[in-house]
Amino acid sequence: MTPANDTPYPHLFAPLDLGFTQLRNRILMGSMHTGLEDRARDFPKLAAYFAERAEGGAALLVTGGFAPNVVGWLAPFGSKLSRPWEVSRHRQVTRAVHGHGAKICLQLLHAGRYGYHPLQVAPSRLKAPINRFTPRALSARGVERHIADYARAARLARDAGYDGVEVMGSEGYLINEFIAPRTNRREDAWGGDAARRMRFAVEIVRRIREACGPDFILIYRLSLLDLVEDGSNWEEILQQARAIEAAGATLINSGIGWHEARVPTIATSVPRAAFAGVTAKLRPHVGVPVIAVNRINMPDVAERVLADGQADMVSLARPLLADPQWPAKARAGRPDAINTCIACNQACLDRIFVNQRATCLVNPRAAHETELVYRPAAARKRVAVVGAGPAGLACATVAAERGHRVTLFDAAREVGGQFNVAKRIPGKEEFHETLRYFRHRLADTGVELRLGTRIDATALTEFDEVVVATGITPRKAAFPGADHPMVVGYLDLLLGRVEAADTVAVIGAGGIGFDVGEFLVHAGPSPALDSARWMAEWGVDARFESRGALADARPEPPARKVWLLQRSPGRPGARLGKTTGWIHRATLRAKGVQMLGGVEYLGVDDHGLRIRVEGREQLLEVGTVVVCAGQEPERSLADALRAAGREVHVIGGADVAAELDARRAIDQGSRLAAAL
Repeated sequence: MTPANDTPYPHLFAPLDLGFTQLRNRILMGSMHTGLEDRARDFPKLAAYFAERAEGGAALLVTGGFAPNVVGWLAPFGSKLSRPWEVSRHRQVTRAVHGHGAKICLQLLHAGRYGYHPLQVAPSRLKAPINRFTPRALSARGVERHIADYARAARLARDAGYDGVEVMGSEGYLINEFIAPRTNRREDAWGGDAARRMRFAVEIVRRIREACGPDFILIYRLSLLDLVEDGSNWEEILQQARAIEAAGATLINSGIGWHEARVPTIATSVPRAAFAGVTAKLRPHVGVPVIAVNRINMPDVAERVLADGQADMVSLARPLLADPQWPAKARAGRPDAINTCIACNQACLDRIFVNQRATCLVNPRAAHETELVYRPAAARKRVAVVGAGPAGLACATVAAERGHRVTLFDAAREVGGQFNVAKRIPGKEEFHETLRYFRHRLADTGVELRLGTRIDATALTEFDEVVVATGITPRKAAFPGADHPMVVGYLDLLLGRVEAADTVAVIGAGGIGFDVGEFLVHAGPSPALDSARWMAEWGVDARFESRGALADARPEPPARKVWLLQRSPGRPGARLGKTTGWIHRATLRAKGVQMLGGVEYLGVDDHGLRIRVEGREQLLEVGTVVVCAGQEPERSLADALRAAGREVHVIGGADVAAELDARRAIDQGSRLAAAL
């Protein structure tokens, strides 16, 4: 590698020679399904989405997954490329990317037993634990047809102008199902020992290379860590990597974890670049470039991975969802200007898994580039935004970007609102990055900032538009003894105004209650900041050698004894995020937290908290009771303005406080500002 000399990140921006073509830097935009891939009418939007990321400086982009045939659908009538008449719509995407000097590969993804439809097929008739459908086992003739389908889809991708394809061989999809003993129980030429289990993958790569020629990028996404029982071991992974290279792969991308794995891989609590070590372990054994993935969200992290020789490229998927200009800002030495991915999953994966279009919590324009447009304002207005939480910050900076004269008020002495609470939760340290980004944006867009200022309706008469983003007030408890000294609000606890006892009851098991639970059971630096501690906690083999790279989990002792209680019946945490809720529940279980639903609160006295569950009364001998019983919108300023006859815009928690929702708040603030 010859490092670039015109940037603080010389390894990141060194060109990569693939022999028949060259990539302008070491940044690959990893595959993400947005939902725009599933309908022909959405391809102009998909083209705009990729064009912004190509213009932002990524070298090689990979689309969301397209099935090579109908039975490979992720969902009925989902994304697919198997017929000549499907080619033309893709040319919109490839032309848009090539117009900005980048290259793009189409990902070929066969869902296998993860397909959410009754047509699904797999190597063996084994139902996935996360799917209600049971697959049909492919016959030997069916296997051959599938290989031909992959080759045909790759040829069609070439016809559409793609520079290559990525073959999805990881994450527990069809190809990975053939490779792992967990899902391949066949006894024919496509199952049995490791060589026969990997034959399907190798034949797909070989046939694609034959079909598309030597000057076509062929990325193979190889599962380096299955993180499930009866997954591949290191010897088999290495054998597969060498066979894939010999069959014609140009690049090997790292795949980390199956969807059914009980180890988190991309959540915010996963340390940055936690899995780069397994890519580094593979790199000396193959002759093609290898790509490191997962939780590489800032330029210094990416540069270190490359400079240390752990990989030849880095994959940035959600980071480019959050900020399409990430590469350009990094190259210019402006990391503070990057809108960092916080790995929350709330607006991307959580939405995709309920068949909604993906976007990004910190960037609501993601996958909405043609709809949410920040055009220069037709008339410059004086705009007051009261409240510097997520909604107010988004509204103020977008309005100022459009040319309005914006003043942002907040009674606190720092911006951030509820993000200043969230950043204190172990595993949510990334929220510091969002606050850093907004502080930079305030300065960059020229917002006048007035902190430590309580504003009333009479002081806002000089403004053309008034936006109230005053947030929430926590709801008070309503049970006997709620005024006892041991009863505290969650804000007092999280902001350090009170110290919890060694035994604690948390009332309320929504998102805030689980955050409070995490805060209480951890002491000292979070495992999210230390890969070795994190792998020990979750049971990942740090040498990456065992089957599935699993080891015995060794959770650290909890800092306190905690009960997490909810009034409504059922499992606490059932309404948490679809892709991250299980992580929070598993973390607290591992720390010995007792979680109870259907709880009636009888009262607090010097002995503790008295409750009734399923008709049985009990005393929880706790020293602290933390109330997380919801919140109310803080609208006193908005009410005063309306009483004075002023038109006012109310956004964020001041608008809806039922469940604090930063995604909705930032989206609402941005859309309002775009319309002012």
